[in-house]
Amino acid sequence: MLKVIADALTKRSMDLLLAGAGVALSWPLMLLIAAAISLEDGESPFYIQERVGKDGTIFHLLKFRTMSLRSAAEAGPEITVGADARITRIGKFLRDIRLDELPQLFNILAGDMSVVGPRPEVARYVEHYSEEELAVLTVRPGLTDPATLAYRNEADRLVQSDEPEELYINEIMPEKLAMNLEYLAQRNTAKDMKIFLKTLTTLVADRFDSEKS
Repeated sequence: MLKVIADALTKRSMDLLLAGAGVALSWPLMLLIAAAISLEDGESPFYIQERVGKDGTIFHLLKFRTMSLRSAAEAGPEITVGADARITRIGKFLRDIRLDELPQLFNILAGDMSVVGPRPEVARYVEHYSEEELAVLTVRPGLTDPATLAYRNEADRLVQSDEPEELYINEIMPEKLAMNLEYLAQRNTAKDMKIFLKTLTTLVADRFDSEKS
């Protein structure tokens, strides 16, 4: 029990340190992004969505808005499929290098999320979780996880399907959950730091590859 408490305190300390440093370093960039989004269409730069967190608690996940509000209000899947017509020009750029996720640093500071942990889902997808898969809700959801790295080009796979949401629910989501259950069985501070660093290097590598192509 003492080890569990110590591990939890260590993880929370790491979350506060990394998220605090992230905000301190990126706040000018976040202000610039917010201004650019607002100037593009005159609407709010932020997108707030209900997600399922630890122990099934609903929290409000923060992102920079990457879709036009009018298009996002239209009927459409929760998932993004390929070159989704709802995505704005600035939104595409932000998504390509994951800068739309930056506001989630505040979710981490607030205790809704962790730096590393299973990505939070919307409630209607969580309804499809099996009893075993619900174990991912025993920890704080994260900004990144092994499945996020492995499925960073998920939208390209979805666009090849006539029923992308069915593909996500029946194939992709269970595959990602299996990876995160494996992560939970082995997680420790060193592994979390490795995943965090791999996320940073992957983002840089992906951006470099996109500029070459």
